[in-house]
Amino acid sequence: MINYNPETVSTDYDVCDRLYFDELSFERVLDIYEKENPLGTIISMGGQIPNNLAMKLHRQNIKILGTNPLSIDNAENRHKFSALLDSLNVDQPEWTEAKSIEEAHKFAEKVEYPILIRPSYVLSGAAMSIASSNKELEQYLKKAADVSKEHPVVISKFITNAKEIEIDAVAQNGDVVIYAISEHIENAGVHSGDATMALPPQYTYLETIRKIKETTKNIAKALKITGPFNIQFIAKDNQIKVIECNLRASRSFPFVSKVTKYNFIEMATKAMLGLDIRGKYNTLDLDYVGVKAPQFSFSRLHGADPVLSVEMASTGEVACLGNDINEAFLKSLLSVGFVMPNSNVLLSTGPIKSKAYLLESVRKLEEIGFNLYATEGTAKFLEQNGVNAEILWWPLDKREPNVLTYIQERNIDLVINIPKSLEEEELTNDYLIRRKAVDFNIPLLTNEQIAKLFIESIYKKKMEDLEIKGWEEY
Repeated sequence: MINYNPETVSTDYDVCDRLYFDELSFERVLDIYEKENPLGTIISMGGQIPNNLAMKLHRQNIKILGTNPLSIDNAENRHKFSALLDSLNVDQPEWTEAKSIEEAHKFAEKVEYPILIRPSYVLSGAAMSIASSNKELEQYLKKAADVSKEHPVVISKFITNAKEIEIDAVAQNGDVVIYAISEHIENAGVHSGDATMALPPQYTYLETIRKIKETTKNIAKALKITGPFNIQFIAKDNQIKVIECNLRASRSFPFVSKVTKYNFIEMATKAMLGLDIRGKYNTLDLDYVGVKAPQFSFSRLHGADPVLSVEMASTGEVACLGNDINEAFLKSLLSVGFVMPNSNVLLSTGPIKSKAYLLESVRKLEEIGFNLYATEGTAKFLEQNGVNAEILWWPLDKREPNVLTYIQERNIDLVINIPKSLEEEELTNDYLIRRKAVDFNIPLLTNEQIAKLFIESIYKKKMEDLEIKGWEEY
């Protein structure tokens, strides 16, 4: 964007330097706009910060290319967006803005726990939490209020055992031209930046996909979108609810562009410049699957609990293609540094629902020759269901053979630990197991959907089955 001129190159460099290495402020954008006198400004390619500047720039008569800043405000303002969804008969999770603990308690009583708490105007889900009781609600409200002191806390009903699905799209004059639907492997409750995503969707009903497309078209038309946008949905029993709509390029735009082989950003830019981008684009009926896996650095964060939540923790992500979901998933795991287990697996599979959910997968681990170790409750459950597993005692039991000893001595190749929400002692034991696994660089899985897909994948695929192919070969 900065024009090259030999006589002013040092000044131009200084502008670039301040633009990219300091916080992007409203005043700085005005300075650059005045200096460059451009045909217009694109604010939909820089994440959340440019979107937050939309109305300020609009009031200064800065020409914004693409979606009108008033539409951006209608999507960003929770009250306005909620009213828009109501007018379109689009469902959304119940929510409120709580300005006091009393208001929060009343809402929790009305919708029943669990509920999702999030501060306003923060990035990456900072201080976002799921509360399951009054005690947790009060703890998390204080944390959220400390992070966003000037704004009320948004509280919404958290829907359990639901899928999270995202649609990335480009629209022109309110008409959706191209879209890609990606599904999270994990159930809702994991931040989209930490979630493992598959494209095209592998486990989503066709009726759910149809409803997502229809709802997306209606929202795009109502907001008169021109350019890139992303909508996040909750889906359960073929019913969908809109979580949020971002009138900008999302972090998954590069992923969907690579997998579908359509450059979404190029198309969005052309749309904003008024060029016709209409055409026929196939993003669902693909002969291969793309999987995006997150990368974490928990080993560098001393004492951090290496478990997924609504607050983002990943430090990167890698996407891979495969002939099916199992191949693409294993490739993506290998690409973020996951080491495949050889023989010994430790199982601590959480509450009874999780134990039952993973039972058939654990049978497959036994079938392909893995030695199974388990904490006491999991071992007893497996024994009752005809699966043999050697008991390793909890860390706080101070008995041998102990979980921590086996991990420390590297007698375990993989730890599957599904978190509980029960007594404090059990939570402490689980944390000690997870932390020890990270500290000794033992592969760790803490999500039941990821654990199930991983076991299914290594059951069906050996390492030599993973084809090494270039992107253009798919």
